Amino acid sequence: MGLPGGWELILIVLVVVLLFGATKLPKMARSLGQSARVFKAEARGMKEDEEREEAKKREKAERESRELTSGESVTPSVTPPVEDKQRDESKN
Repeated sequence: MGLPGGWELILIVLVVVLLFGATKLPKMARSLGQSARVFKAEARGMKEDEEREEAKKREKAERESRELTSGESVTPSVTPPVEDKQRDESKN
């Protein structure tokens, strides 16, 4: 089934005008346009948020990579104090 022709389109418009009234149609069209603008703005904002998160992840990975190549470790190693070993040996 194809797109509606000329007479079918006129009939559809006439039914819509009769159902909603001629005064409500401009308000509905305006509301629909505002909703579309808000939707586009939100979608753009979500895309920008995702791009910022990706940039932060890349920056963190690069920073960790630089730390590892410079000979530093990401997590510091912890060695037990010498005094604790001596206390354990004196108890036995």
